[in-house]
Amino acid sequence: MSDAPGPGPAHLILIGLPGAGKSTHGKRAARELGMPFIDLDLWIAARAGRSIADIFRDEGEAAFRVLERDATSALALEPASIVAPGGGWVMDPANVACVKPESTIVWLQVTPAVAVRRMGERIRLRPLLRTGDPVQTLQDLLLRRAERYGTADAVIDTEVLDWQGVIGAIVALVRPPINR
Repeated sequence: MSDAPGPGPAHLILIGLPGAGKSTHGKRAARELGMPFIDLDLWIAARAGRSIADIFRDEGEAAFRVLERDATSALALEPASIVAPGGGWVMDPANVACVKPESTIVWLQVTPAVAVRRMGERIRLRPLLRTGDPVQTLQDLLLRRAERYGTADAVIDTEVLDWQGVIGAIVALVRPPINR
């Protein structure tokens, strides 16, 4: 018999562009399921004692990604949760390896133009979207990230479904409907 720890908890991890609704839909689904919700960026900021914007400004994206990887590793100690990491989380294979195969990764799909519209004034809180054309910036991000997003276990198109439909689809991944 091995002394190695067993697999970690089965989290449901929501990925996608900024503005896809990871935090908004994640909180609502977690509430409906009676599960904890973890906004990984807020977790990182709390652990670092400063905002994500400050980390990006003072130390750069590479330093933030190290903190993100450490926070992802710490998820193994948390109960099964709905987790909303930042949009670039999936680009680090170490993050994905940390949570797989136990966790389910769900891509909340959205077009860049709709994501920008949804963020509204909150867009200024996004370090990667503060300069230039945010729609073009998100389009460039999507082109770089699409292959990794495409490896998700499930895809939910947040433009086809209304918010209740998105929540229902997330909930169904955790608690599938009973067939009668």
